[in-house]
Amino acid sequence: MTNEALADLAEHIQENLSESILSYNITHGELTLIGKAPDLRKIVQYLRDDREVAAQTLMDITAVDYPDRKERFEVVYQFLSLSQNQRIRLKVSVAEGVAVESLVPVFKVANWLEREVWDMFGIVFNNHPDLRRILTDYGFEGHPLQKDFPLTGYVELRYDEELKRVVYEPVKLTQDFRRFDFLSPWEGMTDVQLPGDEKAQKPTVGYKEYKKEVRSS
Repeated sequence: MTNEALADLAEHIQENLSESILSYNITHGELTLIGKAPDLRKIVQYLRDDREVAAQTLMDITAVDYPDRKERFEVVYQFLSLSQNQRIRLKVSVAEGVAVESLVPVFKVANWLEREVWDMFGIVFNNHPDLRRILTDYGFEGHPLQKDFPLTGYVELRYDEELKRVVYEPVKLTQDFRRFDFLSPWEGMTDVQLPGDEKAQKPTVGYKEYKKEVRSS
């Protein structure tokens, strides 16, 4: 759809959901709606059932963590309308510890998608039939995609030969602080210095010179 058509569609949605849609924007040919979290189910049911929208497929649910915001999390829903050949993105903001209404009664596929968001971000979904971890272990501590979650995690696991089972232990690093410059020498692979590999010295004998030596010998 053209940007003009998307703008018309957004205005049509706002007219019918004036108290639930806060704003919208069109970027890269895609429509994004900003909605009120308490009205989530009402908004989604309208997007699904309205003939002009016909967003009858829920493609994905994810979230973004903004620790400095009062409403820390932004839950993002991706919809697809096959009949209208268009995608619609819906965002709602929620504070930490505030639950979002589950969409399982509206879209069954939301079951596993909401479990993943809960597992990774710690966002609770009210009235979800089976809200438990889906990617991490059931005894996992914390939620890995929160910005304040340590990159090393809290525990590490290994197989204990004596106990004959996997055990969890506090993370132990061999170095308290690690620094990587992501530059590594690739000597011998080329006759020129590669861009981004400023740490390496230009090889005196590269692949082409090596081939000449081989041929001459």
